[in-house]
Amino acid sequence: MNLQRLDLTSLSLFTLVVRTGSISQGAALAHLAIGAASKRITDLEAAVGVTLLERHSRGVRTTAAGQVLFDRARAVLQEVEHLSAELSDYASGVVGVVRLWTNTSALTQFLPGELAAFQAGNPGIRIELEEQNSSDVVLAVLDGRADLGIFADRTAAHGLALMNYRRDRLVLVVPNGHALQRRKSVRFADVVDNDFVCLSSATSLSRRLHEETELLGRRLRVRIQVRSFDAMCLMVANGMGVAVLPEAAIQPHLHSMHLKRIVLDDAWVHRQLLIGVRDATAVPRPVRLLIDHLCSAPG
Repeated sequence: MNLQRLDLTSLSLFTLVVRTGSISQGAALAHLAIGAASKRITDLEAAVGVTLLERHSRGVRTTAAGQVLFDRARAVLQEVEHLSAELSDYASGVVGVVRLWTNTSALTQFLPGELAAFQAGNPGIRIELEEQNSSDVVLAVLDGRADLGIFADRTAAHGLALMNYRRDRLVLVVPNGHALQRRKSVRFADVVDNDFVCLSSATSLSRRLHEETELLGRRLRVRIQVRSFDAMCLMVANGMGVAVLPEAAIQPHLHSMHLKRIVLDDAWVHRQLLIGVRDATAVPRPVRLLIDHLCSAPG
């Protein structure tokens, strides 16, 4: 066994492969070519002298030794991240750095004003903000790439300590002149046969729409997928379909794009956004200050 051959890049890749159950998905998250990632995993196994992953038709899973390495590697990578942040703080005069990953819903509706208020009261704390899908946010917190995350998918958050953040409500958005524009409320079942403008299928919002459509015994008619709420509104305004969006996110566009908002009379449209951390008992002070600020914000 030659532990001197272990390197942080390979350890980080290994944790991503284990988390996703796939060398190709782990490689994508680590921004490595599949061939390069496979060689790093092979070299890692050679360095420790045991098989770490069992390959099967659906991907990979850890051996007993692989699980031990996974648990230890996570701890090592977390300590390295903390060390890097602390040294960077000393070099720049910043008293703390918080790495916050968030989904689009929280970023669009709530965070701009809340983060501005926090920075005004805590000028020595730098916030590194990244927007990602809810599932990627959870994975980043689990792997130590983010100190905390904000997301909407509770089912994907196994292993995280969770706190309630804000609630939002999904509504139907239609273009001016649409047959439903005079309706104040509808059920999702009444509109499921329309063409829909959606976000990527990887987002929690898109997955929920597909799930609810399948429960109705139907298939969601996705006409176009885009990357942002603004783009969704533009597509709806130009007649490409209808959309389901967070109510607060569409308010700036209702008048300027001549859109109509219709209430959805379904229980699932009321969502709880969550804050997740890996270990609530070992949160650095700058992270705790931000969490307390976000959880105490009105609304």
